[in-house]
Amino acid sequence: MDHARATKRRRIAGRAEVPIITPEVSTVSDASVNAEDARSADGRAEESSFDDQGNALTTPPDTDDDILPDSSNRPNAGHGDQEANFLNRATHILTTEAAALAAIATLYQTSSTAQKGLKATVDAVLEAQRTANKLVICGVGKSAYIAQKLTATCKSLSIRASFLHACEAVHGDLGDVRSGDVLLFVSYSGKTPELLNLLPHLPNGITRVVLSSHLHIEDCPLLSGAEHAILIPAPIPEREEITFGVAAPTTSTTVALAVADMLALTIADEMHGGHKDAVFKRNHPGGAIGISEREVVKRKRRGENVVSLELPSPSISASDDG
Repeated sequence: MDHARATKRRRIAGRAEVPIITPEVSTVSDASVNAEDARSADGRAEESSFDDQGNALTTPPDTDDDILPDSSNRPNAGHGDQEANFLNRATHILTTEAAALAAIATLYQTSSTAQKGLKATVDAVLEAQRTANKLVICGVGKSAYIAQKLTATCKSLSIRASFLHACEAVHGDLGDVRSGDVLLFVSYSGKTPELLNLLPHLPNGITRVVLSSHLHIEDCPLLSGAEHAILIPAPIPEREEITFGVAAPTTSTTVALAVADMLALTIADEMHGGHKDAVFKRNHPGGAIGISEREVVKRKRRGENVVSLELPSPSISASDDG
């Protein structure tokens, strides 16, 4: 017989006999079953080593046994990946801006147009200083903060300068701009509407400078029709919207700030030579820069009653005191 089915009957107390069916017993030996399984496994392995066209596969397809458990189901799964992604995104901003600074340094080292713009601006500001005129720096939005920082740096280096907010300019502050001044616009696009609106109202005899992303004067709308036009290029390798997914000024303002620092310190070098540090310290007696802890100790040893005070910034509202 091919298969034997054994049926037993067992009497259960108080009940009828219930048939008990035992599993079928195969007549094939265990050895032959193992051999057949081995041949099947070998066949699957051989088949899995090639694709449908018969090409050898470098790595056979995974079997169910090779699939690891889903890591998201493990305790604290994904925490390390999330932290790594967080840090990667954060440091990507730093590396991007560092690369942009390296690119702008290369531009001024290699581009004659950028070099001429820098030299012409320095010469114009020096001439304004010699003739009792000044540098007026104008901007709006994030660029206004760059303009304010440049103004503050120039003042600390005894470079006569003033900040002009584009919106306040048309409400009376244009009176600060006079013939013989150098007017420097900070505008990455070079076509900020608030700045363009000022052009018809500017006095004659000024030198107009624009710090923008452009590389050629004729491409910058803010320099259109200027009697004396100078361009200070401050481009970035890639727009922030592409790099970071948002058009917020970040890399562009970093580069603009660096170029502004370059301009201020270069002017100071030409004005004061090796004495610019003494000029700066004379103009900056307050704060940690003005008086170091070493000098405080030295004065106290001489019996002087010295107290180092940090004065509040004038930009802080009185309401912030609570």
